[in-house]
Amino acid sequence: MSRRHRAERGSITPLIIGFVLVIATLVAVVIDASAAYLRRQGLNSLSDAAALAATQGLQGEQVYTAGLGEHAAIDAASAEAHVAAYLRTSGALAEYPGLRYDVSARGTTVVVKMSTPLELPLHVPGIGLTTTVSGSAASVVVVSE
Repeated sequence: MSRRHRAERGSITPLIIGFVLVIATLVAVVIDASAAYLRRQGLNSLSDAAALAATQGLQGEQVYTAGLGEHAAIDAASAEAHVAAYLRTSGALAEYPGLRYDVSARGTTVVVKMSTPLELPLHVPGIGLTTTVSGSAASVVVVSE
C-alpha cells in the first residue's frame, strides 16, 4: 500500500458515525412530531364531539317563551354539564390521562378547548420528555325551517 492510502485509512468512520447520529436525531424528531400531531388530531375530534354535545344545552325557557329565532342561545352551565357527561360516557378521560377542558358559551356559540400532556416516544437532546398538546372546536346552533 502506498503511504497516502495508509494515511487516509479509517477516516470515513467518524463521518459515518456523524451521519448515523444526525439521521437518528431526525428520525426521533419526526416520530415525536407525528405523535404530537396524532394526539392533536384526536383532541380536535374529541373537542368537536364535545362541542356538539354541548349544543344540547339549549336554553329551554327561551324556546318556550320567545321561540328560537334564527339561532338558538346556549345555556353556559348546561353546555358545561353536557361536555362533562360526554367525556365521562365516551371514555375520553381514561383515553387521555390528565385531560383538561374549558367550555365557554356565548349566545349561540359553544367553544370547547382541551389539553393533555403527551409523553414523547423518543428522547431528542434539547427537547423535554413531555409536552402539552391542545385542541379546540366550536359549535353554533342554527335553526332552519
